[in-house]
Amino acid sequence: MGYRMNATVLVTGATGFVGAAVVRALVSRDVPVRVLARPRSDRRNLEGLSVEIVEGRLEDETSLVRAVAGCGAVYHVAADYRLWVPDPKAMFTVNVAGTRALLRAASEAGAKRIVYTSSVATLGIRADGKPGDENTPTGLADKVGPYKQSKFLAEEEVQRLIAEEGVPAVIVNPSTPVGPGDVRPTPTGRMIVEAASGRMPAFVDTGLNLVHVDDVAQGHLLAFEKGVIGERYILGGDDLGLGDILAEIARLTGRPAPTLRLPRLPLYPLAYAAEAWARMTGREPFVTVDGLKMAAKKMFFSSAKAERELGYTHRPAKAALEDAVRWFKAQGMVP
Repeated sequence: MGYRMNATVLVTGATGFVGAAVVRALVSRDVPVRVLARPRSDRRNLEGLSVEIVEGRLEDETSLVRAVAGCGAVYHVAADYRLWVPDPKAMFTVNVAGTRALLRAASEAGAKRIVYTSSVATLGIRADGKPGDENTPTGLADKVGPYKQSKFLAEEEVQRLIAEEGVPAVIVNPSTPVGPGDVRPTPTGRMIVEAASGRMPAFVDTGLNLVHVDDVAQGHLLAFEKGVIGERYILGGDDLGLGDILAEIARLTGRPAPTLRLPRLPLYPLAYAAEAWARMTGREPFVTVDGLKMAAKKMFFSSAKAERELGYTHRPAKAALEDAVRWFKAQGMVP
């Protein structure tokens, strides 16, 4: 039997890519939504949506207590998602300590259900190249970079809160979402913008599981209604090689597809130099050491559990890329 909630629902990360998609899905069902937004945050993704905005931040526990007051449920989508940061400590504060503080505040305020947005970054990758699932073995030592490490530790903290403190949380693990509303944009969105603009003549061969952001949002709602507390569910789409992704973007934009595959090892000096320049300028580097390390493994995953237990479905990855390119064009980010 499905679990439903008529009281106000809090969504964190609602100004961001996945969080805004979750808000749109909730508003379309006439669910009363409150969002936690940082002061002076970019709120373009909330324009035209009937939501209550409470200002605060995950580092400020007082603001979290204020945000969860009177909410029957919480979707905790907010996270610091960057593949390179000048100060990794700040990322751990937001992703680990902030998650702990929010879930405790929500539980103490009487929230009956919490959906925590984790990531496939916390999951294991199979050595044989086949799709991983929720049970593929992994550990902190396998995680490259502060983002993956912080999300792994955050998910461990959520599981501990469930087991030891009775926090009523369900975990979802989105793969690589693409589509409308990627205002920052995310690292994957940046790649799409560069490729669609004809600025990616070569690539390092790797693989991703691409999914439409609106399908991920629907998966959140399904996890809320049908998910089992303490369980986690991959919300993914199609496994594609990076060459195939770039070829599809080229087809959508009428540009020639890049065919030059670059070996990873010779690019490491460039990545170190790019990061050094980024530290001086404050601008995020396009190529990073951690990104090259991650490219060594294909991030392929199966959503079979979510499909079987939640009724989760996803559209083809090509349709997701088409929506993403169309949106970036409409924003003037792609010629």
